[in-house]
Amino acid sequence: MTTPEGRIAGIDYGTVRIGVATADLEIGIASPYETYTRRNAELDAQYFREMATGERLIRFVVGLPVHLDGQESQKSYEARQFGKWLGELTSVPVDYFDERFTSSEAEGILSQANFTKKRRKARLDQLAAQIMLAAYLESGARSQSNPQGLE
Repeated sequence: MTTPEGRIAGIDYGTVRIGVATADLEIGIASPYETYTRRNAELDAQYFREMATGERLIRFVVGLPVHLDGQESQKSYEARQFGKWLGELTSVPVDYFDERFTSSEAEGILSQANFTKKRRKARLDQLAAQIMLAAYLESGARSQSNPQGLE
């Protein structure tokens, strides 16, 4: 199966901050992109429209925070609503992917790097997005839509 050409963005959804990571599907390596601090609906829309166009995105992958037993949470519902908005806004398809443990894994990595609390906070969300996007790529999901049936 051939790998689709283009870039994808991993989204670690939050009500205050949104972690963003990107990957070029040909290379298949996720990289941190930015931690976006939400402002208002108009500026958030402008940011994601410009990102989708500027980065030539062919897909967004929104992380779903699910419980340990795999059941979805209130935050999962909010992430799905955000993903729906994002897809409608940008006309870029959206997949959802289990993001359990990404924030705690990111926190552990940043703690080991001896970053100050302020620097850890600034990088946490984008690193969590990178970890989730890397797992998405490793799962083989980049060549299929809705990889885990998380719809």
